[in-house]
Amino acid sequence: MTESDLFRALADPMRRTLIDRLKAGERNATELRDGLGISQPAVSQHIAVLRGAGLIDERREGRSVHYRIRPEGFRPLVDWLTRYEAFWPARIDRLKSLVKDMDQ
Repeated sequence: MTESDLFRALADPMRRTLIDRLKAGERNATELRDGLGISQPAVSQHIAVLRGAGLIDERREGRSVHYRIRPEGFRPLVDWLTRYEAFWPARIDRLKSLVKDMDQ
């Protein structure tokens, strides 16, 4: 799984909604779908993309499948953001300084 796969999986608003629902804990596909107005096959497709990106996993209990977030799957995203964490404050400080100089 690459950073691109991760970003592609999270680019879809419905997948982000499913991730948000899983923050509260394990859910089955029906619980994930409740109130979203999408079909069961559509939820299954979104789940497959999220699983393929390593963001969620499943636990089978009889015929039921429960999904949960895989926190370690978000590590590439955190690593990517961390690389830019130091970049932006320095740039913003320079921009503030430039604007201040322009105002004088």
